[in-house]
Amino acid sequence: MVSEKSAKVLIGGKVYTLSGYEEEEYLQKVANYINSKLDEFNSIDDYKRISADLKATLLELNIADDYFKAKTQVESLESDLDIRDKEIYNLKHDLISAQLKTETLEETITKLERENKELLLHKTKLEASLEDALLGSISDV
Repeated sequence: MVSEKSAKVLIGGKVYTLSGYEEEEYLQKVANYINSKLDEFNSIDDYKRISADLKATLLELNIADDYFKAKTQVESLESDLDIRDKEIYNLKHDLISAQLKTETLEETITKLERENKELLLHKTKLEASLEDALLGSISDV
């Protein structure tokens, strides 16, 4: 069973204690992300002049935007992965089919080579028989 953990993090110059089932390193990473967003907004002059509620809302919208863009990217990558998995499956199927065809062709080649040797041997015997028959009829004359 996973136990709940807590970590003190610094966000926007204030210390917060975050609790959850994640490691402290992860919680610090989340706090760093929020601080980088705050720094990004604080570098804009007009942002400094708006109310705290509007600042929080803009920050929330920006983080939500990052989330949905990342989610869309993950979905796209998962879709690409599914397509690649199907391509790999089809390629493996094609490879197995080609291997089976190759084995069948190799067996056929071996069989034909054996038959060719037998036919060549038979031809040689027939030629020898023909030669004996022709030489025998010449000597009879």
